[in-house]
Amino acid sequence: MSKILRVIILLTLVITATCISDLGRLNLIPLAYAEELTLTFSEAVGIGLRDNRDILLQAKEVEKAKLKISEAQGAAFPSLDLTSTWFYTAGLYAKDLSQTNSQVTLKQYLYKGGKVINNIKYSNYQLEVEQSLLDKTKLEAIFNFAQAYYTLSLSSFFVELNKGIWENSRQHLDYLNARYQNGEVSESEILQAQASLASVQQAYEDSVRQKEAAQALLNNLLALDKDVVVIPVTEFQFNPKEVAFDQGFLKAMSTRPEIKQYEAQLKSDKSSIELARAAGRPSVYASWDYYSRSHSVTTTVNTRNWSDYNVLGVTLAWPVFDGWQTKAKVEQAIVDLKKTELGKVKLIQDIALEVKNAYLSLRNAIDQINASQADLTYYRQNSITAADRYNKGQVSLLDKNDAQLKYEISVFNHKQAVYDYLIAKYNFDKSTGGFNEI
Repeated sequence: MSKILRVIILLTLVITATCISDLGRLNLIPLAYAEELTLTFSEAVGIGLRDNRDILLQAKEVEKAKLKISEAQGAAFPSLDLTSTWFYTAGLYAKDLSQTNSQVTLKQYLYKGGKVINNIKYSNYQLEVEQSLLDKTKLEAIFNFAQAYYTLSLSSFFVELNKGIWENSRQHLDYLNARYQNGEVSESEILQAQASLASVQQAYEDSVRQKEAAQALLNNLLALDKDVVVIPVTEFQFNPKEVAFDQGFLKAMSTRPEIKQYEAQLKSDKSSIELARAAGRPSVYASWDYYSRSHSVTTTVNTRNWSDYNVLGVTLAWPVFDGWQTKAKVEQAIVDLKKTELGKVKLIQDIALEVKNAYLSLRNAIDQINASQADLTYYRQNSITAADRYNKGQVSLLDKNDAQLKYEISVFNHKQAVYDYLIAKYNFDKSTGGFNEI
């Protein structure tokens, strides 16, 4: 009985697997599903600027800085406080007693030693700092998008190239095996070809993994789901433009977010000094207080006494001595200002070096493209010649494929050179503070 049961279960599993396989071939159910997303580079940048987590986090800092301005401005308005209490006393007096106290206080600062106005200025300058940091985050993100996008595109070409090399190596091994059977080559040559094929296969598998890594990086930068497969469609284009280091440096000095950040930070530090000094200055405020008090005594007949009055006054407060705390705070703020000034000088030097290196990398990339273009022309002609000779029966199919493969390698090398140029161009644009085209 148990054998019959096992046979029935086995037949059921086979039938089920067959049905699932047939449904899969008919596309009625997905056996393996991965969403494909075809993107141009401009579309990828648009998604990244909208959804990138680093940009969103910095945008929240900008939003918080705006709220800080509202908080600072609130100190310039009057304040209104209401306090009301009710007490009931039992067992203390001959009769139980209830009492109600109410107070309304209206207070307006007339002078706070410059604290309010400088706090508003400080908050506005901090908003400029955060906005500059957001612009810097966007610049760096766009460069990262470009690097990841074009790396994924290049890795796709690299996978196809390695696949072609693997196919060519396999054809060579088949050819050697045929000659070996005829005694025309030695066994060592076969073993060498097999080792070469294994190396090529490993290179192909490595390139596949590199493509997967590039895909994962781009998905992470664009905040896409890990299962989304992005298909880049923007072509590698080489449109050389004349660039000059001096012009690039001048542009960087006027447009780099870091320069704007330090300029705003300098103003913020000066306001911070005045804020620290305000702690040692007098403050003057006007106030109006309204009081209402009543109590009732529980007797045969309830009685209630009311007492209403208001107080209007002006108060002057002057911290005469605070143990030199204000002096220490002012000196700390001055130190912060000097640190920011030194930081700006260092930043200018760093930007000059960054622009210079980016400029040199861009020039080197252009030279590499010119060299690869010469190789591309040479191997294209060789491939055409080999195809003509094959059609005439002068060379074998394997010779023709070898020439075609060399041409494909030269095509990839040219794409690699254009890739290096594109990354160098985006890096130069980033270093000068803005992207000319996306």
